[in-house]
Amino acid sequence: MRIFVTKAFARFADRVGIDDAQLRVSIERVEQGAVVVDLGGGDAELRLARRGRGKSGSFRSIVLLRRGDRAFFVYGFAKNERDDIRPDELKAFRKLADTMSALDERQLEAAKRKGAIREIG
Repeated sequence: MRIFVTKAFARFADRVGIDDAQLRVSIERVEQGAVVVDLGGGDAELRLARRGRGKSGSFRSIVLLRRGDRAFFVYGFAKNERDDIRPDELKAFRKLADTMSALDERQLEAAKRKGAIREIG
């Protein structure tokens, strides 16, 4: 599966010390059937461990998994800073998922060139 991070998520990940390898492992676990919070429409909430603390006091991330061949990390937060995603935010993530999943290869490359998304190698 190809994995992308949005510019906003990349800033969050850098700030809290989440690296690309950790994101890659989390998607591999999802592909192997790991339990995630299904937000509907292919959107999911994944737990990301804090460095040195495991999943206790973990971070949460919103990942768009619509097509099965792409994953987009779009939002991250610390669980101790907020509880859940509000219904209006969920609606916005679903709309974003529709947009992101419709991108063809040319559009993905253009978004990468503009810096809107980054692909994890």
